[in-house]
Amino acid sequence: MAMRANIFNENFLNEADQDANTVLIELDKGLRSAKIGEQCEAIIRFPKLFEKYPFPILINSSFLKLAELFRIGSNLSRLWILRVCQQSEKHLEKIVNVEEFVKRIFMVIHSNDPVARALTLRTIGAVACVIPEKEQVHHAIRNALDSSRIEIEAAIFASVNFAAQSKSFAIGMCSKVASMIESLQTPVNMKILLIPVLRYMYHDANTAALVRSLCCNLLPNYPSEQFVIAIIRSLSHLSYVTCVDIPDQVDLLLEYVKDPRKRIQFAVLCSLNKVAEKGAHLWPKGSINKLLKMTMQCSYPSMALDIMVTLTACPTTCHTMINDERNQILDVCEACLLLDHNIGGKALTILTRLVSYCHTEDISAPTCFTDYLNMNLEYLIYTAFLTKKPLSDMKTYLKCGIQLSKINKEFGQRFGEMIAQMIEEDAGQSPAHLKLICEALGAVCSSFARYYVFSLEQSADELENPYEIILPSILKKLESYVTLHGCNRDDSAIVELLCSICLQSLLGSYMTERIMRVFSHILQTSDCWTQYRIARSSSRYGQHFLAAMIYQSLSKHVSLEKLHFYLVAMSQISKAECILIHGIDYDQLLNAFPDLILLGIPQMTLLERLNSAINLYSMAFSTLKATSSPQNPMTFQSEITNLRCQFLQVLHSIVISRNTLCIAPPSAISSTLAQNLRDPLQKFGHVTNQLRKDIKILKACEDAYAKLYKSSFDADPCTLEYLKCSQYACAVFQSSIENISFTTVTDSLKNVPTCSHPETKYLLTVCKTILKQQQSLLNETSATKSITNRHMDLLLKQIEFAIKAPFCLPRFFFQVLQNTSVKLALTPQPRVIGEPIFVQPSSNLVVKVEGVIQHHGKKPSVYRSIESVQLTLSSQPMPTRPNDVKIYSETIISTQTVKPHRDFLTGNFLLSLHHSNQNSLGSLGNQWQVTMETCVVDQNGILWTTGPKSVLHVRIPDDGHKQNVTNQSSLRRF
Repeated sequence: MAMRANIFNENFLNEADQDANTVLIELDKGLRSAKIGEQCEAIIRFPKLFEKYPFPILINSSFLKLAELFRIGSNLSRLWILRVCQQSEKHLEKIVNVEEFVKRIFMVIHSNDPVARALTLRTIGAVACVIPEKEQVHHAIRNALDSSRIEIEAAIFASVNFAAQSKSFAIGMCSKVASMIESLQTPVNMKILLIPVLRYMYHDANTAALVRSLCCNLLPNYPSEQFVIAIIRSLSHLSYVTCVDIPDQVDLLLEYVKDPRKRIQFAVLCSLNKVAEKGAHLWPKGSINKLLKMTMQCSYPSMALDIMVTLTACPTTCHTMINDERNQILDVCEACLLLDHNIGGKALTILTRLVSYCHTEDISAPTCFTDYLNMNLEYLIYTAFLTKKPLSDMKTYLKCGIQLSKINKEFGQRFGEMIAQMIEEDAGQSPAHLKLICEALGAVCSSFARYYVFSLEQSADELENPYEIILPSILKKLESYVTLHGCNRDDSAIVELLCSICLQSLLGSYMTERIMRVFSHILQTSDCWTQYRIARSSSRYGQHFLAAMIYQSLSKHVSLEKLHFYLVAMSQISKAECILIHGIDYDQLLNAFPDLILLGIPQMTLLERLNSAINLYSMAFSTLKATSSPQNPMTFQSEITNLRCQFLQVLHSIVISRNTLCIAPPSAISSTLAQNLRDPLQKFGHVTNQLRKDIKILKACEDAYAKLYKSSFDADPCTLEYLKCSQYACAVFQSSIENISFTTVTDSLKNVPTCSHPETKYLLTVCKTILKQQQSLLNETSATKSITNRHMDLLLKQIEFAIKAPFCLPRFFFQVLQNTSVKLALTPQPRVIGEPIFVQPSSNLVVKVEGVIQHHGKKPSVYRSIESVQLTLSSQPMPTRPNDVKIYSETIISTQTVKPHRDFLTGNFLLSLHHSNQNSLGSLGNQWQVTMETCVVDQNGILWTTGPKSVLHVRIPDDGHKQNVTNQSSLRRF
């Protein structure tokens, strides 16, 4: 059997050693092939090429090659080029030679082949975003509407795209399209295709009003199903885009809900939902009442409830529903429960959102709503769980319960207890439903309010632990998995979730012997990936002994060197925290396993614990450097490890200062020095200066946390809260030391962070506990202030609180759920890398910046998206000699904020670099360093210093003519 040889490399976009030019040359060979199959195969590879290399130079060259093939190729190749233009719409604006590109494509419009002309019109319509005001193209589309059927359909397609982009085209085509629709000579199917063109006639108020009048007149004249659907969709689109005539449009749609034809009802309800999304606050009075009456009468009550759910997102409509339509909403929701789970879930969602609105506005929720939710929510979850209803229905019920748990503490505890009992029961539940229940339990537990009481003799206790009822059920379920000699993929996911909830419940306390035995048995029956995920949860919730056990075990079972170093570094971090928390070495803890509380082993001193932990953190930092690579630099992980080590070093320095105060009294001249400096605290000698030095180091550590926060654009909210709390912890210790080592104290604790996650709430509670210790000091005046053992013992007590509190590694340390990067290209570039760019004297330098925003992952913007990019160009002269540090002129800084369009941005800077260095012999050439720094601004206006940073070197050559003139004039002097 003969097989066709493939001239392309199948993995040509997966090989790291191939650059964009090599791939483009390979595809160009296919475009120039004489075989039509190879041409088409090359064409369809371009969209993937654009996604990997989204740079203007490559895209411009590629589209010009495709345009040339479109001009001389066959209709089949033209069809595939049309598909490439449609799939690569966001890259079209990177075409530099737009005129040449359009010229090559537009030449085919004069072909004798109507199919070729139709493909040309469709291709022109696909690239309408880059040529919206091309009058020649407008004229061709208008003429094509009077041609054959295939060209008319293509012209209508192009008209829709151009009407959305061009105001002049939309206004000019309005009368033409209207006349064709009203003409008796136009076939009915063509009229239906022409109506969507009208939905984009919103550039001008008069045109929009004319189109609305035309469509409203067409509705009674063309009552067929397809006409009504097309007109209603066009009118709705026109209304919610312009936010004009929304009340009239809502009344019109509510009238057509009564139409018995199901397809029309479906289209009307979809349009109502979109109008509700854009302009719920503009709905007329009484429209919600009408919609509620139609809910149980129409053919699609589920879609009608979707509209009500959308309306509850607007505070205005929520206020109207609670005050005016309360009884009717409750009646509709009660009727919906008699239908099916899908509709019942949406009814519960409406009531839940209304109750949440009342809580947000600090008003009492209607009792009938809360009673109804308490009565039916748990019943619906039980029935959906036991009867294995679709996951979507189950998810809707659980979301309602989670949302209510966040606003009602008592309901949250009852709801969590109910879910825990469902998990404990073994009634043959499906793994998918059980996994969903476990995820819901984790979300409910995260919202529990916990109050800790700290003691240095043992771990943190709680006044009221909401996990006391839930934890036994979780442990019983985990013990049931121990009896299974191996878990499948679904069971492993459930075990991971249950372990995470269990570890979350133990935050701030030791693991009991029973819990340690359960985890030990789970680890023996789990695969390596499940073990790693349990270790990750242990690190996140401060159970570092369990994490160290798993990391050390897994480091012996990986084959890749980088993974081995990563696991070794994680085990070193966990061992360091074990020493800080338990006061003994990790090996001693391992020998006493599983009893971690009553060990009877003498503990290390505070200085020994800090010294051992610092050594382990230093080793972990070095090991993480060995883990990093250009593709994964491990920047955040290294910074977190380094900052934790710096913080512990400051605490170590404070302990040494306390010991110094005890064994080395102040020198004899300390009192005289204090009088001369007018600083009474200098009479206590070395300890005063050392404490003040520690304040500076803590301030630098606080600034480093703030800098890391600003650079963590892709971090999850919990990680950002952690960075804020760590910054606050540094400020707390600064305040404590300032109260002791300075006569006047500054208020540096103004901004207390807000926390909503368990680990950050715990860290904030630790900081507040440390602050309370300061109140034990008497208020001393500046004249009577002193540094005694009592003051230093207070600092030691605060240090004990800080290191006894488990260090919870943030989620971003392990998981990157959003990955956004900005790539820049600066023009001009030197011909040889490393050499400077030459600029003639008395001339300016134009720097053009082109950038591409790249997203990686399933969801590009999970937490935040880039709204604009701030470009900062700074230029400063470089010294002409290595030892010359004199600054001849000030640094020139230019800032420009650009808004990316379809993930592409561009900016221009004009630099005047003719300020040459002057000496007695005249003008000398110099060299400048031009630096481009990039910051991004998210949708909330927050600036993030994400980078990248690019550097150019510019050299201005000597002005030879002026140099000669200056030399001659200097020789003539006597």
